[in-house]
Amino acid sequence: MRYIIPVLLLITACNFINPKKKTLAHLEGELNYIKESTDGQTAQQRADELWAFLQESNSIPFAEGETVIFLYKGDAESVSWNGDFNSWGGDQRKTLTGIRVNDTDLWYHKTKFPSDARLDYKVTINENDWILDPENPQQQWSGFGPNSELRMPDWKAEPMIEKDPEVNEGLLWESVIIDSDALGYPVSYQVYVPFGYENFEDLNVIYTTDGQEYSDDNLGAMVTVLDNLHHQNLIEPTIAVFVSPLDPENPDFNRRAEEMGTNVDYISFFVGELIPKVEAEYKTSGQRDQRAILGTSLGGLNATYFAFTRPDIFQKAAIQAPAYWFREEIYDIVEASNFNDPDIFMSVGTIGDNTEVTREMKKLFEKKGLEFTYLEVNEGHSWGAWSAQVDDILVQFFGSE
Repeated sequence: MRYIIPVLLLITACNFINPKKKTLAHLEGELNYIKESTDGQTAQQRADELWAFLQESNSIPFAEGETVIFLYKGDAESVSWNGDFNSWGGDQRKTLTGIRVNDTDLWYHKTKFPSDARLDYKVTINENDWILDPENPQQQWSGFGPNSELRMPDWKAEPMIEKDPEVNEGLLWESVIIDSDALGYPVSYQVYVPFGYENFEDLNVIYTTDGQEYSDDNLGAMVTVLDNLHHQNLIEPTIAVFVSPLDPENPDFNRRAEEMGTNVDYISFFVGELIPKVEAEYKTSGQRDQRAILGTSLGGLNATYFAFTRPDIFQKAAIQAPAYWFREEIYDIVEASNFNDPDIFMSVGTIGDNTEVTREMKKLFEKKGLEFTYLEVNEGHSWGAWSAQVDDILVQFFGSE
């Protein structure tokens, strides 16, 4: 029997190199064969062959059902994978530590995620060299640049974030700077108007914080989504105002943590300065039920604060992955508010996101008897999740009847 086992392992390995169908069982069989090989040269040769096959079949990372095997090949003392799933290394209990296969240069880690998950990650070499996965062409941009993207088998891409050459594009005006008395410093913003704007009156308007990212096709892709929705007549004509927290005189300085944390001065800027200026210069209806506020993370906290503090201004609020932990008084503000007719869209990821605090707010909304849309997705704190929801938000708020 001791001669039969190696033969069976060899058969399994050979079947993997040219399988009729790529399966998890094939991959694990080949990894086990390499692990158990007593000949270092043979082990490395098999690792090279396996890697070439995985490259050719675009199978790195390898995902089947709820199982994923992260893979890396190269000279290293240690390899790990960090991303949404462990707060980018902040939760070391969930670090995916690589296992070296025998004495080869092949590393892997096997884990599980929901079959429809989509997550951002990077490969970490020797503990401090964070790189994009060199074998994974899928990427998702963040505010800090691109990340590699794990797409589990049942995840579906959102077509509305893709540009269509047949779509008539709206116009995104150049940045405008407004000197705010309420804040004591200048603020920049951009305004989007739909194609055919000159023919419209009394338009809807949505104000977004982190506007420089929502308008970016690599991040929020909101301009593209608006164009596609308008082209397909899925929403009524809608203006978007993209408000940036970046200092116009020093774009490396981001004021979002100060502005979006239940800041009385910030809402005074919107209500007393920004909205009157925009609505005097553009053909908006000026009605609360045609005006929305949108934000993600701290911006989601801010959207909640704006809507429940000034429901006379914002009847619609889109709250994505809200960072309620940053200002826990938001629960008391919502509890005390007389906002009784909200149009709310609230969402959060289930993996490394602000899930628990968002669920807590959901319970408070339910306790108050409010009607709202609530969405959880098997993703992380990422523009990949948020951009895919923009069409749902806009259709809920401004959908064509």
